[in-house]
Amino acid sequence: MALILIVDDSPTEVHVMQKALERHGYQTASAGDGAEAIRKAKEMKPDLIFMDVVMPGVNGFQATRKLASDPDTKAIPVIMVTSKDQETDRIWGMRQGAKDYLVKPVSMEKLIEKAQAALTQAG
Repeated sequence: MALILIVDDSPTEVHVMQKALERHGYQTASAGDGAEAIRKAKEMKPDLIFMDVVMPGVNGFQATRKLASDPDTKAIPVIMVTSKDQETDRIWGMRQGAKDYLVKPVSMEKLIEKAQAALTQAG
């Protein structure tokens, strides 16, 4: 069973995403900021990470860059999930190592579809 790490400083966002993913048979874990995401990614080795961008401390771009450049975590696909909807943000996110970029609000169907696609490619 795939483990998906959800990184967002909004408990509501985390809860909604967890519910949808768990309903589709995924295990989930969560982190409230980029620093916690990096720590948990190293500890738990999730199969996929959904990463918010705007968070206190280490933001999602910084955390994704760190994960993508670390031999222990670089194989874990990261999908940015953010309200930052500019094309420049999307390009910057992909340059940091993200595999995909979703703009909030994300439909749960789209979330599941992206999870399945990323896990299929990673597997």
